[in-house]
This record gives sequence, structure tokens and C-alpha cells, in this order.
Amino acid sequence: MTSTDALPPGYQLHQYRISKTLGGGGFSIVYLARDTRTEQLVVIKEYIPGQQATRRDGETVESLSAETAPTFNTGMKRFLDEANALARINHPNIVRVIDFFRENNTVYMVMNYEQGKDLRWYIKRHDGRLSEKFIRTVFPQLLEGLRELHGQRLLHLDIKPANVYLRPGGSPLLLDFGAAQSQYVDERGPTPHTLTRGFAPIEQHTRGHIGPWTDLYALGATMYACLCGKAPPPAIKRAEKDKYKPAVRQFARRYSRQLLEAVDWCLQMDQLQRPQKVDDLLDFMKREPAVAPESAAESFLDRLTRKFLRGQN
Repeated sequence: MTSTDALPPGYQLHQYRISKTLGGGGFSIVYLARDTRTEQLVVIKEYIPGQQATRRDGETVESLSAETAPTFNTGMKRFLDEANALARINHPNIVRVIDFFRENNTVYMVMNYEQGKDLRWYIKRHDGRLSEKFIRTVFPQLLEGLRELHGQRLLHLDIKPANVYLRPGGSPLLLDFGAAQSQYVDERGPTPHTLTRGFAPIEQHTRGHIGPWTDLYALGATMYACLCGKAPPPAIKRAEKDKYKPAVRQFARRYSRQLLEAVDWCLQMDQLQRPQKVDDLLDFMKREPAVAPESAAESFLDRLTRKFLRGQN
């Protein structure tokens, strides 16, 4: 996919006027736009899989060939199904889909625009080493949102720090849905999707049996990144020779054993050894830790967390 595939600034798409392109991946382009009826900013995701389709005349999206047309059309139907399911979700920790429609021979998903920064920013600023209080504030809320998503028979399939958005005051938001990152769970089988090394479990690399446990691996990898500033070893490498050092051994001086056990539980290579549903992990994390970690570093990070929760970062 090239930049020429993006709709230009000023383009009118229903009542939305494109302001600029925010980014894109293998399956979509994301725009910042303004609702001309309300003057509110929105984010629009357009389905345009780069290996299957292109923009022919500045507007219409068309498949690249007769061979790619069936895959493109199937993906577009899935994208529409997912937009329809996401639009029914009104949860404070899931990005709100406020509109979706077909136009230009493709599908568009319109979402609320939110102020804040993604989790990568916090991890980089504090070189990982985010406090236990920070993690226990953010991740149970994310799990509650993920439970709502799974309840709609959807998987995210690309949970990582870049897709966790933290609004002023500390409320997290799970971002980036669509045909590239989510999976409608039914008999139609897996759809093509992007994956992020270090955060994707082995079944995504091998097109194995995916389910809620797949998202929970990625969520555990995201928590791991909060502990040390980087993802765990890629699952495809772990399958060859597992060099993952359990969190309970690496970070015992700074975090409670219970939190570290939750991370290690999610990061099991065998999907049957992971939490099988969100409530399994959520119930475990909501228990009070047996021993709270005590160190000067933890005290300092707690002060950073208090600033974060007051919306001062």
C-alpha cells in the first residue's frame, strides 16, 4: 500500500471531512476527520488491503485482479460484520464505534477521537519499570473491556502497548480493531491478520487454534513490557528454543509474586496452560497480593503513578 492510496485532506465522506492521514497497515488506512454536522473530531478506518486492492480513480477501491477479488470481498464482509458488532459495544475501555458504512466499493468504520498517549510513551519515558500500582490500575480495566469484546464473539489479535491508549486521568482504552487485527469467531475460520513479534502467541504464527487465550497471551506480553521496557522473546523463537526467563525470577524484588505469576501464566507457550477466558485472569489479578514489594525504586514509581492518575503526565 502506498501513500497515493489514501484519500486526500478535504475529501468529503458522508458527513465527515478528511483532515489528514494518521497511518495505516496491511489492511487499512486510518484518517483524522471532522463531523461537519457536530464539528467533532473523529477517527475513520478504511478497509483497503494492500496486497488485494488499490484505489483506481482517486476514490473507488478495486481488487487488484480476478484472483484477489474473492479474498478482498470476503475480508470486506468480515470488516463490516466486525464494525456492526463493535458498534453495539458501549464500554469505557473499548474505543467507541459511532458509525460505519459502505462507500467507494469498501467499508468505513468511524470512531470517537480521544485525547491521551499510548502505553508505549509511558514505557519509554520510565524505561519500563512501571509500578505495580500503575499496572494494577490499567490492566484490570483493559480486561473488563476485553471481556465485553469477547462477549461479542470478537478477538482483538493485536494487543500491544501501541494499541493501549491512556486518557488524562488514567483510564485505558483498547484501540485498533478491524479486519487486520480482529477475528470474528465462528465457523468461517481464521482471517488474514497482522501480528506483532513478541506479543503474538505461537498459534498466530502457525495459524493454529485461536481464541480468548490468544488475546490473553498478548496482554501478558504487554504487562511484561511494562516491567522491563521490551517484549518477551518472539513465540516463533521460543518454539525453537525457549529462552523466556519467568517473570517471577526476573522481577521478584520489584513486584508481588502474584502479579508476576499472572504474567507468566499468560505467557505459557501451550495455550491450554494459559487462562482460558478473561474472568480467569481478572479474578486472579483482583486478589490482594500476599506481600507488597518494598524498595526505593517502587516508592519513586508510585509517586509517578500518582501523578499519572491525576492526569499530570
